[in-house]
Amino acid sequence: MIALGLIIIPLLLGTFCLFIRKETQRQLRRQMLLTAALLHFAGTVWLFFPGTPGNLPPLLVVDKPGHLILTVTSVLFLLAAIYGRGYFQLESNLSRQGVSSFYVPCTLFFLAAMTLTAVTPHLALLWVGIEATTLASAPLIYYHHHREGLEAAWKYLLICSVGIALALLGIFLLAAASRGSGAELTVDSMVQQASLLNVHWLRIAFLLVLVGFGTKMGLAPLHNWLPDAHSEAPSPVSALLSGALLNCAFLGILRFYQICLAAGQGPFAQRLFIFFGLLSMAVAAIFITGQREYKRMLAYSSIEHMGILTLSFGVGAVPWGLLHLINHSFSKALLFLTAGQILSGYQSKRITEVRGLLRTLPLTGILFLAGGMAIMGSPPFSPFVSEFLILRDGWAHGSWVAMVLYLLFLGIIFVSMSRIILHMVHGEKQSLAIPNWRPSPILVFPCLILASGILLMGIYLPAPLLEFLASAAAQFRGGL
Repeated sequence: MIALGLIIIPLLLGTFCLFIRKETQRQLRRQMLLTAALLHFAGTVWLFFPGTPGNLPPLLVVDKPGHLILTVTSVLFLLAAIYGRGYFQLESNLSRQGVSSFYVPCTLFFLAAMTLTAVTPHLALLWVGIEATTLASAPLIYYHHHREGLEAAWKYLLICSVGIALALLGIFLLAAASRGSGAELTVDSMVQQASLLNVHWLRIAFLLVLVGFGTKMGLAPLHNWLPDAHSEAPSPVSALLSGALLNCAFLGILRFYQICLAAGQGPFAQRLFIFFGLLSMAVAAIFITGQREYKRMLAYSSIEHMGILTLSFGVGAVPWGLLHLINHSFSKALLFLTAGQILSGYQSKRITEVRGLLRTLPLTGILFLAGGMAIMGSPPFSPFVSEFLILRDGWAHGSWVAMVLYLLFLGIIFVSMSRIILHMVHGEKQSLAIPNWRPSPILVFPCLILASGILLMGIYLPAPLLEFLASAAAQFRGGL
């Protein structure tokens, strides 16, 4: 029943906020957002305790992979809600405009949709959840109401709708593959009846789902919406899009991967994972090199890491892929939140107009540099650990060509991103667009939490976390 509550609470509070339209009541809207974030986080943590009645079979089941995605989403949403209180107050002061009355309702509906995606094993409801994330988050991308934001929102809606349509067709074909087997449209039922599925229809269904949900995940070649959306959305929204939404889309793919494994089609699915993973890394390596805006650079970095995540399942490094999911989410959220501080101080997204961060905004510069080094896979931060372990397992399983290309793309991206980030944080001190501006503690606190997390996990991985990853990986025939 807790899983149901985690969906209903943000839905109810979001609906309530729809009727709070006066600018004088925007403080109440912000309070509703933070309240929902705290309640959602508390419920998610409660699910870790043994004996907690979290499920409502057969529609809502909190299994290990879903719980992992749910936890990452809940943590990031809480930190983004805290950060947003300071960020939007600053934007309000600068533009003399209040926070859009639709921001809080859409954000809460976005949380409810991501939660539904994480906790349902029913493939039709899973599709509904992922489609709902598109509808809820599109207005957030258009938050600033300018031409570029409108273009990004429309591109997001159109491209993701095409992807979602392909995924729906894949679900239809999976149902056709199970014809006569008596299987219901749930993961467990399909897994139990996997030997009776039509292999040809199953393969086509998985390919369509991989391309369809992969569009929402940011996998190449249908990744085009992601750089524009991440660049134009407010920084807390960018952090959620990159750190939480992409994971939910990947979970949708993994649900179908479980069925393929049970039907003996694991090698077929893994070859597709390797192809799309390497393709996404190659595309990211090409486009990061010539980027002129730091938020777009971070968006292409998300494409890279979704490629790494997909590749990890293709080469059999499942538990380390799940670890990398956590590491990327926290690192990228840190970068987008610090990018919001940079944008507030410099009033520019152009890389060439940001210099000397360590001198103008010392704490922001340190956090941005730490996030940048982490996302590039530098020790002692946690993405280095997961990227190295993916390399080790992939090499041990005989995927030598894939691992050589993996190292090549990582090297190109490391050189390109380090050049950009080091030029931003070092160099001559530049004057801020807002003289003497400094980020408030409420803007810095979430960033410090995220930076501490990726640093500590890079130094030491606690046993409970490893056990949780092992149990989650076991559902995909993976193990430590």
